[in-house]
Amino acid sequence: MIKLSFMTFLLDPACFVAPRMESGDLYAFFDERLLKKKAKELAPCLNSCCLFLIGMMGCGKTTVGKVLSEALGYAFADSDTCVEQAVGEIPVAQIFQEHGESVFRDNESKALQELSSKSQLVVATGGGAVLHPINWEYMRKGITVFLDVPLDALARRIAAVGTDSRPLLDFDSGDPYTKALMSLSPLLEKRVEKYSSADVTVSLSSMCAIDMLNDSFLSLSLNLLFD
Repeated sequence: MIKLSFMTFLLDPACFVAPRMESGDLYAFFDERLLKKKAKELAPCLNSCCLFLIGMMGCGKTTVGKVLSEALGYAFADSDTCVEQAVGEIPVAQIFQEHGESVFRDNESKALQELSSKSQLVVATGGGAVLHPINWEYMRKGITVFLDVPLDALARRIAAVGTDSRPLLDFDSGDPYTKALMSLSPLLEKRVEKYSSADVTVSLSSMCAIDMLNDSFLSLSLNLLFD
């Protein structure tokens, strides 16, 4: 019932307004007033359960996480920030460069283990956290939510803001959009099956459609939840 209630909350079209895609902000369509109203109805059903947001880099886990945490009266945490603090207050990109990806992943798992022991917390996870089974053991203590954003939209967003903070997208000069798209495609291919294991999937491609979330998408999502 907790997951069903949360699914219904996230997929309620009333919580969203028409997106301003031309601005480059995929999440300009949140109606925070309605989200907070819906959160009051949902909060008692969560029993203080943590929410773990998963998805590709640039899908907006931090943005969505902060909105949800405020709406639910939860605290917000970013697992990447926890890793940076643990390794010595240095950025993720620098951790990859100076210590290697394995050091980052080890500390990422430690961060998720600690975060999973807490309550009333919305956690934005790293895009590659889903590749390690131990992380799923931690995240399964709460509710996992996959933010599914079209690859084209991800590439455009990352091309607009740059890749300095994204070590796995360190590419040579050239057209930013094309380079981002080419770099993201193999990463998504490796991760998409893991992302699909989430308790809840929120399809941003559907939200960006003119008619927003239609009844058939809602029915399909609920059916998948009970499979």
